[in-house]
Amino acid sequence: MNMVKPGAELFVPDFTPLCACKALKRTTHLAISAHQDDLEIMAYDGILKCFGRSDAWFTGVVVTNGAGSPRDDLYADYDDERMQLVRRDEQKKAAIVGEFAALALLMHTSAEVKDAANPDVVAEIKELLEATMPDVVYTHNLGDKHDTHVSVALRVIAAIRSLPKDKRPKKLYGCEVWRALDWMMDNEKVSFDVSAHPNLAAALLGVFDSQICGGKRYDLASVGRRIANATYADSHGVDLSDSLINAMDLTPLIEDDSLDIAAYVTGYIERFLSDVKGKLTKFS
Repeated sequence: MNMVKPGAELFVPDFTPLCACKALKRTTHLAISAHQDDLEIMAYDGILKCFGRSDAWFTGVVVTNGAGSPRDDLYADYDDERMQLVRRDEQKKAAIVGEFAALALLMHTSAEVKDAANPDVVAEIKELLEATMPDVVYTHNLGDKHDTHVSVALRVIAAIRSLPKDKRPKKLYGCEVWRALDWMMDNEKVSFDVSAHPNLAAALLGVFDSQICGGKRYDLASVGRRIANATYADSHGVDLSDSLINAMDLTPLIEDDSLDIAAYVTGYIERFLSDVKGKLTKFS
């Protein structure tokens, strides 16, 4: 890996040799997130699909360095440099718990990720894609309200589009973190059943003590959203799952490079708007 940022690293929980590329080559499911703990929130489907298996492997990529996160309690007086070390260690612990194939910590600043003219982020993501050749990629959804999340998703699309079409992943999904996707039309949303191993889900989210103590109960909120997704998935049927993660299918954007990204995403919103208007008109 040609990693450009100081402190950037590849971590392999089971110590499979990186020099032989075994750790990365075995990857089937790849998730690329903005921050530490985003992987466990948005891409738990991939972690779960690979957990305990030898024929499917999950690799996680965290693009930013974790600076600027909220902090309280034990971590209240930590400066950004110390906080970055804590968040890096927490992410490694999660990689061990989740039995990741590998974890890439790229350590860019949020400003660098949001700068579309900065070539480094796209170049590193492309290199990781070439090294892993995954079937499935998870990233942030393009309707997310966090600027860095949306920027990461755009860099992921750019990196995939820079690959030859026969080297691209089969599927690209934009998942929930800072904006839920329950508003999408039912026939358009992708819903992942993540009911299995609730203990694993709790353990993965609970590792990030600096965030929980920092006043952000991502552990409770993420599990709560998944339960709500399952219960509210169908207004006229019994629950078929205990826990669902919703995603936006971004695969067409990596199959057809001519598709306009903004138009593709706002198309979902326009169809939702049309559905709401239609019901109001019909029953008024």
